[in-house]
Formats: sequence, structure tokens, C-alpha cells
Amino acid sequence: MSTQESIRTNQPTPGAREWLAIHTRYQHEHQVNELLTVKGFETFFPAFEKVHTWKDRKKKITHALFPGYLFVTNREDSRLPIVSTPGVCSIVSVAGVPVPINDVEIDAIRRATASPYAVRPHPYLKTGDHVCVRQGPLAGITGILARTEKVSRLVLTIELLGRAVAVEIESACVEPVKMVPAANG
Repeated sequence: MSTQESIRTNQPTPGAREWLAIHTRYQHEHQVNELLTVKGFETFFPAFEKVHTWKDRKKKITHALFPGYLFVTNREDSRLPIVSTPGVCSIVSVAGVPVPINDVEIDAIRRATASPYAVRPHPYLKTGDHVCVRQGPLAGITGILARTEKVSRLVLTIELLGRAVAVEIESACVEPVKMVPAANG
């Protein structure tokens, strides 16, 4: 199965790490990230900075790209140490079974946040043009192209959470991707 196919079907790529989405208490993402790191977990807490302006000052504030969530690699012994961490509400699960997120989706978000482009939360989209980036630091990443009057953005999604982020991109750097319908059954 190709990386492109695994993104569309949310099936793990062979040899890829699986990540779990951790639901946290309101505005506890930073704290939970630090506590899980101290416990020895590999975490991923995507964030962005935004300038807040008050009457008397301006300040850069770090916000979670996925408010209320962060990600941790899936380990056999991970469930109890994670849920017993202060600030953790739950591991995102279906019928009580934690649902892993493919490493390909996490890697796309990780690369976008490490790129020189501005990354911001974006409404989750079910419709739009699916594109693949041809060149630059985001080459090979597949997402949904969203356009406004002035800028184009590549929307990257975490399907399980129904959440998305957008990274500004030159629309000339992307090419359409033909989507393969998921097999029923």
C-alpha cells in the first residue's frame, strides 16, 4: 500500500509508528505534554504563535493547533500511565479501544509546523481539491487546497478527530491528486 493510499484510507503504512490522540482538559495541552514527556513518552504537541493586542501592550501567545488534543506514540503499556496523568481526559477511542493515527498524518503536520510557512487551525473540510505539494519543504504532502482572495492554503487533516490545520502555500507548487474511493467491506 502506498503512502498516498494509506492517507486516504487511514490504514497504517507498514513500518510506520502509530500515534494516539490524547484529549486534555481545557487549555492543559502544554502541561500534559510536559508530564507525558517526563514519563518517557514520545509526544507531539503542534502549536502556533499568535500576537495578542491589548490597549497597553502586544504579546506573542502560543496556542494549540488542535485545541484540547496532543499526540503520543502508541506503546503496549501506555494506557494506564497516560490516563492517570493530571489534565488527561481520555485517549480518543471507538467502543473503548484506542484508535491509532497513522504516522503519515502526524508527519505531514510535523513538517508543516517546521516549515517557514504560517500554520493556523482551519475548519475541517470534507469537500475541496485534493492536492499534493510538488516542491519545497512540504514536497510530497497531500492535503486539500483552500483559497481565499489573497492566499492559498494547504489543509492538513487528522481524520479521527475531525480537525484540520492550514498552512499557507503557493498554489503553483501543488498538483491535483486523483482520489481513489475507499473499498467497502
